Amino acid sequence: MRPEIKEYNIDWMIWSIIKTAGRTTRGSDREFYAMLEYVPYFKGILVPIVREGEAGKQFLELVGEYMGNIVNAHDDGKKLAMTTFCFSPVILYAMDIIPVTLEAISTLGALMWRRGTFDYLDYCCEVGFTETSCSAQRGSLGAYLAGLGEDIDMIVCDSAGVCDTNANSFAFTSAYLDKPFYQLNYPPELVTDRTTSYHREDYYGLIAFLEEQSGNKIDEGRLRYVLTELKKQDEILTDIEEMQSLVPNPMPILYNLFIYAGRFFFAGMENYTRMLETMRDTVSANAAEKKSGLRSGKENLRSLFCYIDHFAVNLSLWDWLDEHGITQVGNILSKYYNADAPYLEGNREAGYTINTENLDSMIDTMAQMNARMPMVLSIRGPYDAPYMWFESSLVLAKVFSADCVVYNGTPGCRNTWGMIKPFARDMEKAGLPTYIMYGDAFDERVESWDATEERLEEFFRVRELL
Repeated sequence: MRPEIKEYNIDWMIWSIIKTAGRTTRGSDREFYAMLEYVPYFKGILVPIVREGEAGKQFLELVGEYMGNIVNAHDDGKKLAMTTFCFSPVILYAMDIIPVTLEAISTLGALMWRRGTFDYLDYCCEVGFTETSCSAQRGSLGAYLAGLGEDIDMIVCDSAGVCDTNANSFAFTSAYLDKPFYQLNYPPELVTDRTTSYHREDYYGLIAFLEEQSGNKIDEGRLRYVLTELKKQDEILTDIEEMQSLVPNPMPILYNLFIYAGRFFFAGMENYTRMLETMRDTVSANAAEKKSGLRSGKENLRSLFCYIDHFAVNLSLWDWLDEHGITQVGNILSKYYNADAPYLEGNREAGYTINTENLDSMIDTMAQMNARMPMVLSIRGPYDAPYMWFESSLVLAKVFSADCVVYNGTPGCRNTWGMIKPFARDMEKAGLPTYIMYGDAFDERVESWDATEERLEEFFRVRELL
């Protein structure tokens, strides 16, 4: 790792940048655009977010608060739990533990820094972790392995059997940093009584672990409060998604990022609810005017990203889609399978319900929810089995009237790479042109954005979609 990279902690750097970025929105538009001359490296991410108005400002505040909580946790007497985007932070917030979500921090670094998170990615390999693992974790994990982040108190994850590189990242970290580790597991079925019982007992084990490591006992009232707030968030998201199915799609394209990033940061917290309410107001106003959420106001095409987005570098993917009049109707990260979601009509048993009657019902709620987190729901077995990747993607494409499907991941996504070709073949048979991107969502060294952009344009041109 280069010496200059060792000068600052990754979480402090991101916090200081985002905190400063948030302050730039307090002045007039003239002042904001004049200021951009002094921060040319950050223009590509700052302008598109601020352009979204109040929701963009709230998003910057949300990210700043999340990173500030990490940096200040120990001074505030709180514990830090390293975790994954596949794990809902609801139980952590209910027990006053601060989540450090590796993939979220990797994304922020990849989006903001021209140098990317290359040094952190490579450092993982320097200390013995495999280079074929997922860059989503390694992009920030390398910093924590090098001691360039706040000291982690415990590690919690839940992706065993779903993504081996994800699970191995946390197991390796536990051994390397000598940190207490708890890993939830999931049997292959989703809606059987045996599965429900297994999830419940596993989750009780997790709570016992969190109580021991944090010194905080589970508070039934606090847990009920967090889940009640999460229910409000689900209701708002359902409203937004129902409007997203309209033609043209009234949702601004960058809202997809706001939805899943906010959920990873603050599921069950009031600040995320407020941002969602602002977003719903904007989408509702556009829907009333039958107006597209794209900047041009003209929707040429509707795309479904069946896996994840491209985060290196700036907000290049969303800018490109917006410029070409291509609506993004979401991806695997932005869809949450509560039973009222519009894409579960006729298949409600596949969703989770929020029941706050007593502690047991709330434990079942969290266990159900975790079993339906992004990737855990649909990449837990054969791609074409019930409730799995193909079925869920096909339903999403039909509900939101997608014209095409795009796959993007990382070279370490072995579970999806092992089945993407037959998945794409079956999508094509269903009448949906499907494009497979071969870059890395977090590491531009694998394929530059310029090359990625050229390949995207070739796909849409050859398939005569635009």
